[in-house]
Order: sequence, then structure tokens, then C-alpha cells
Amino acid sequence: MVDQKQAKLSVGDNEYIIADLSDEAKTQLESLRYAELEIQRLNRELAMISTARNAYNQALLAALPTNKAATKKNAGTKKGTTAKKSTAAKKKPAAAKK
Repeated sequence: MVDQKQAKLSVGDNEYIIADLSDEAKTQLESLRYAELEIQRLNRELAMISTARNAYNQALLAALPTNKAATKKNAGTKKGTTAKKSTAAKKKPAAAKK
């Protein structure tokens, strides 16, 4: 008779007593448990880092100038225009010239 307190593993419709598993199956089960625990740990870490990222984003938004200040600073430029690129960046290397 099987002791009611023995740890069991359920896979699909099958149930296995862990103590009766082969050493290979026990090793694989241990690796699976470790992987699941690591995923849980990483998900907690990801949640913490995401919270920090959101806080940094809010702090950045608070540190940026308001629209009025940004408009005042850029009053001399037209909306949508950008500074001209340097002509040095447009020059081709000597080997590429024909």
C-alpha cells in the first residue's frame, strides 16, 4: 500500500510517486523545478525594474521644460525643420570617388 503522504507528480492524466522515479527522471524533475523557480525570480526582478523604469520616466518628464519654455527657446526655428547636416558627413572617401 502507498503511503498517502508520499510526494506525487501529475503529468496529464498520470500520477507518479516521486520516490519511485528513476534517477534520470528525478534529475529532470529537479531541473524543471529549478527552471520554474528561476522564472518566478526573474519575473519578480522584471517587475521591480519596470517599476523603476516608470519612475525614471516620470522623473524625466518632470525635469523636461514645459511646452511654453521649449517653444520660447525654439522661437527662431520653424516647426518640423532640423539643422543642416555638416558637409563633411556628405563627402565620400577618396577611394569611392570616380
